[in-house]
Parts: sequence; structure tokens; C-alpha cells
Amino acid sequence: MQTKELIIYTDGACRGNPGRGGYGAILQWGHVKKELSAGYRRTTNNRMELMAVIAGLEALKTEGLRILIYSDSQYVVRAVQEGWLKNWIATNFKGGKKNKDLWLHYHDLAQKNQVRFVWVKGHAENPFNNRCDELATAAADGGDLLIDEVFEKENS
Repeated sequence: MQTKELIIYTDGACRGNPGRGGYGAILQWGHVKKELSAGYRRTTNNRMELMAVIAGLEALKTEGLRILIYSDSQYVVRAVQEGWLKNWIATNFKGGKKNKDLWLHYHDLAQKNQVRFVWVKGHAENPFNNRCDELATAAADGGDLLIDEVFEKENS
């Protein structure tokens, strides 16, 4: 069993809501760091916050890790920590809860590891969160934007 903890910092950004969006994530394992980011042509801020977490988890090549995820998204952190996600899944996202596709994907990925969340204040004194914000906004402002297919299909 691994005793070392993988740390993932995440952030999402959106130019308009909905609008052009992006996410940034930093994976840190000891002194090794990896940065991830991508931009989308039409999405929402909450989707990008969640996509940052998903991208970090998708980048893993092994399972059974202890993972600590830092996010400035109350939506993401509280959904997991306060059991909202568990209730949404149990009721099949009754009442039009948004981002079902991403939440179910996150849930599948999270089952492979021991995931904990810590909320951090955005645009504050955490240099890794600030770097994730830079990655997310640069991705949202960049070219070659991806298509958030589920969002665009549901909101066309």
C-alpha cells in the first residue's frame, strides 16, 4: 500500500457562463509536477471546475492511490464532501441536476483511489491554485478549442 499522497490542484475558468472555458490542473508527486490544461469553445464554469478534477484523475497510470485534491470550487468540494453527489446518483439526478455526465465520470474515476478534497480560496495565496487559474484562463483564451459535446447537445 502506498503511503505517499498524490496532490492535485485544480481550477476552471469561463469567459461568459456559458462561454469559452478552460481548465488547469497540476499533479504533484513529491518533487515531480505535471501540468494539464485544455480549452472548450462553449461550456460553463462549473463544468470546467469538474473537468479539471477529471483530467487530473484520468492522467493517473495506477490505481489505489491516496489523492488530495485542492479546488477553489465550492460546487465540486461540497458535492463530494457533503454527500450531494451520492444523493444525485441515488435519485438519478432528479430535478434536473446539472453535469450528470461529468459527475458520473468523476465518480467512476474516484472509486479507483482514495480521494479527499480541500477547498482553497481562489485568487488568494496558494501559488498552485493561482497557476491552475493561469492555465485555465490561457486555455479558454487559446485556439484549437475542444467541443464540450454533451453540454452543446443539451444546450443547442
